[in-house]
Amino acid sequence: LTLFCRQFPGCGNIVTFSQFLFIAVEGFIFETNFGRKKPAIPIRYYFTMVAMFFTVSVVNNYALNLNIAMPLHMIFRSGSLIASMALGIIILKKRYSVSKYTSIALVSVGIFTCTFMSAKQVASDSSLNEEDGLQVFLWWLLGIAALTFALLMSARMGIFQETLYKQFGKHSKEALFYNHALPLPGFLLLAPNIYHHAVLFSQSESFQVPVIGLTLPIMWFYLFMNVITQYVCIRGVFILTTECTSLTVTLVVTLRKFVSLIFSILYFHNPFTAWHWLGTAFVFVGTLMYTEVWNSLGPFLARWRKRPKEE
Repeated sequence: LTLFCRQFPGCGNIVTFSQFLFIAVEGFIFETNFGRKKPAIPIRYYFTMVAMFFTVSVVNNYALNLNIAMPLHMIFRSGSLIASMALGIIILKKRYSVSKYTSIALVSVGIFTCTFMSAKQVASDSSLNEEDGLQVFLWWLLGIAALTFALLMSARMGIFQETLYKQFGKHSKEALFYNHALPLPGFLLLAPNIYHHAVLFSQSESFQVPVIGLTLPIMWFYLFMNVITQYVCIRGVFILTTECTSLTVTLVVTLRKFVSLIFSILYFHNPFTAWHWLGTAFVFVGTLMYTEVWNSLGPFLARWRKRPKEE
């Protein structure tokens, strides 16, 4: 996504549409058996879930057009634990342990640190006059507001899904299909933007695909690879949710975000100061504390230490 946005800012809609279309077609064939299988969860609930999901996806895409760098985008979205805990306390009346509150505090400090330092970069890196520089900074603030809104909406969607699964049972694959199929008509509102970037993609330099020898515009090749990797990612998360505990799923997703962040920084040479690294460390240490991975590793390490003595 970073590569797309660097060459064609604002192309997030065509990327999201392609992902939705591919997953919807795959689900229509293999999950609903060409529409012959009825959903286990009433369709009206999916429309509510889809409205939230579509809103989050579109707002996150547009945030990238508001002077929000990809690393900050990733870090900010890592704050989903904060939003989930806050809404869980408010809506579900949940209470958490001291370690959970500590982990959330660490994540909050980490995100605030990275956000604050990014704000300073937006203000100082601008070579424009004072008036234009202020305008750039105000657009950046709007981007932060958009990310905050998307974060809270995503957390609310998670709580909504949790209540549905408790009532009707877990149907993750079915939810995956409807979350991607039902929003497709909504992309008609974005059709001019999608068509505009489709034309730009078609005008990009030619690229010969290895092995098969097919020649096509390189941006279409990048889009195809993005769709496939996104599908594999979502399918992988689905397999984890059915085969592993939620702790393992959360840990794997967290590590994936961390690897993506490091790759984005190194490969695209994004500006990242020592303060950004400190903030990132707070975010991911806090996330690992929240998952209580240390408690899970404790028994394993204890058995590993005892093994030489037993032998």
